[in-house]
Amino acid sequence: MLERVLTEAPTFFTADNGMFLLAALGRTIAMTAVGCTIGFIVGLGLAVLRRTRRRELLPLKLLATLYVETFRRIPFLVLLVMVLFAVQPLLPDMPLLGIATIAVTLVATAFLSEIIRAGLDSVPRQQTEGAEALGFSPWQTLRHVLIPQSMRVILPPAAAFVVMFVKDTSLASHLGVVELTFSGKILVNRGFSPVLGFGAILALYFALSYPLSRFAACLEKRLASPRNP
Repeated sequence: MLERVLTEAPTFFTADNGMFLLAALGRTIAMTAVGCTIGFIVGLGLAVLRRTRRRELLPLKLLATLYVETFRRIPFLVLLVMVLFAVQPLLPDMPLLGIATIAVTLVATAFLSEIIRAGLDSVPRQQTEGAEALGFSPWQTLRHVLIPQSMRVILPPAAAFVVMFVKDTSLASHLGVVELTFSGKILVNRGFSPVLGFGAILALYFALSYPLSRFAACLEKRLASPRNP
């Protein structure tokens, strides 16, 4: 095996293969970045709805709860297939990458919404009551009281979810999306050793995940530092 790897290495590590892998890495990053960014924004709205006590918003609160509890329990691969068959009849020209990104967004929204809700709930109720006593509107209370104090609780699990989901996007290969994992399969099918093909994929996943983990840890410390004596 080692002899095969050494023999194939010069033809494997070429500019063409490098560009091919970088393009696949870009698709993986795009799916994760778009899905988790939209998921965080929409998830924040769902988390706020789930915490509301206004009776007129009760139907929206129930819908938000139903969405989060449902999509957190559907396996991602099943959701990918469901989104594929739901979207293709309506938008037959949509690329598979776009369909996979929709599925990523649906799942990310549900999980990040639950993470955000837990973070908002961690802020002592006295803080909210004090803001109301000072005449803050619900939006002002959310912006100036809840979000700043809850971020140190939200960021660690949110960052862990993003790092985990970078790897879960490999399931998009079942739809034919040429992301990192599928690119490794293509290289192996071209005749290269699996050690080279999937070894390169392993290295790229690590190169993508590790800096994200370190960045999240540094950000957590920076946000928490003003609270230290």
